[in-house]
Amino acid sequence: MQIGLTLPVQNMNFFPARSGGFNCNGSASPLKAWSRNVNARCATMKAVSTTKMTRKHLSSLEKLLQKESEPSPPEDVQVEDVNKVTQKSPEKENKGRGFLENLNLSRVWPESKAAEEVSPRHLVRLKRMLSISNQYSPRNILASKWREYHGCNNWEGLLDPLDENLRREMVRYGEFIQAAYHCFHSDPATSEGHANVDRHVAVPDRAYRVTKNLYATSSVGLPKWVDNVAPDLGWMTQRSSCVGYVAVCEDQREIARMGRRDIVIALRGTSTCLEWAENMRDLLVEMPDQHNTGEANEVQSISKVECGFLSLFKTGGAQMPSLSESVVSEIHRLMEMYKGETLSITVTGHSLGAALALLVADELSSSAPNMPPVALFSFGGPRVGNKGFANRLNKKNVKVLRIVNSQDVITRVPGMFVSEELDKKIRDSSVGANVLNVLDNNMPWAYSHVGTELRVDTKMSPFLKPNADVACCHDLEAYLHLVDGFLASNCPFRSNAKRSLVKLLNEQNSNVKKLYTNKAKALTLKLNPQREILQMPSCLPSPST
Repeated sequence: MQIGLTLPVQNMNFFPARSGGFNCNGSASPLKAWSRNVNARCATMKAVSTTKMTRKHLSSLEKLLQKESEPSPPEDVQVEDVNKVTQKSPEKENKGRGFLENLNLSRVWPESKAAEEVSPRHLVRLKRMLSISNQYSPRNILASKWREYHGCNNWEGLLDPLDENLRREMVRYGEFIQAAYHCFHSDPATSEGHANVDRHVAVPDRAYRVTKNLYATSSVGLPKWVDNVAPDLGWMTQRSSCVGYVAVCEDQREIARMGRRDIVIALRGTSTCLEWAENMRDLLVEMPDQHNTGEANEVQSISKVECGFLSLFKTGGAQMPSLSESVVSEIHRLMEMYKGETLSITVTGHSLGAALALLVADELSSSAPNMPPVALFSFGGPRVGNKGFANRLNKKNVKVLRIVNSQDVITRVPGMFVSEELDKKIRDSSVGANVLNVLDNNMPWAYSHVGTELRVDTKMSPFLKPNADVACCHDLEAYLHLVDGFLASNCPFRSNAKRSLVKLLNEQNSNVKKLYTNKAKALTLKLNPQREILQMPSCLPSPST
């Protein structure tokens, strides 16, 4: 395009040609002829109206500004779509659009600017929470109040609002359960014909040492021909599997901080097909030692538990003892080893592990005359027994703290979907209590929860979707995320939460709000091009390193 088409021609006489400076050899300069032609052309154009040329100039400028190169189609657009795009009329596309819109600023805006709704303060917080290493709350000295944190007063005054020391202890016990999951998934196969082999457990707290692996055995099994047809699926048909471990604190500074030597029993959730089969056996059965304790004479105190849970707890393998025998013998051995010291027993479990943890606590509390105080921290635990079983644990002074997600359906099964608050109100009345006691002793699905409850909610997290699926609401990492951010029942998620979001993003990416997944991707591209920031290590740090 020539520039002369957009400039007023009559203004050219303002720039007369000067030939003196170009007359190098004294001959007539060719610029003189060009100047004469321009002057002649200008003389002939004087009759042209200035208004007409101005309109022509503005029209040319408008066409120049509206003309836009066709953008290249995105990579995921099909060929047919590209043809449709190229056939569109530029006049229709640009009609009614201004100059700034035609610049297409969205194409030049960096992709790392996604989710710009995140404020700078929240962006720094998100960047910190996307670091691989967790940032723990300070380890305050609990020696003078350790019995309160261990539940001697049923955690009264420590749950709402949540005490920061108790929060840290709960998250720490939850990570013991994660180590039990890692231990099982690293080698799920267990030979039924041989004795159990000790396997390495990478406990998250280096102050503790694992002393024994615990195994659970199912009383049901699949036919032998299943192994012949599908030998690669042997881990699905195995009856015995590693379900947890026992660990003891051996660090003297940690013992001084906690005020006692703590023994931890950590139990994982359901991981094999036969364990799922045991979960479905939801009829209530009486405890084996019911008549030995004299409780059968009291109608209101008949203790019953789920058949499947009791089976996994009491059944032994061909070459291995039952979970009940293993845990009792190991605790007695540790009590004898550390005789004379102040001890505590902390049982913790998730899902099926929470149910087995109740049976373990019940068994240990009456297995020796001088048993240390027993406390239980459960995450997403189902109902285990009836009201008589709950009364039995209360009489044995077993302290139970249940961490429950309001959106987790597993915490409302098995049994009838009856509100715990309604059940308490009915039992407080004399007539209603007698009716419910009769139902507890005669109905096969009259389940009741045990202990003190700490209720969290997926909807309180600013990172998780309010409509997160069942798997996310029951996930252990989601539980630890909610506990770490919980302040009180009437308060939002705490802004100074310490727990990393890496594992949560890996396992529940589809349930994390898109705003944060986009920002996490942008931060990943900026901070680590290889995207190693969202990768979890294959195993937890070993205490021996």
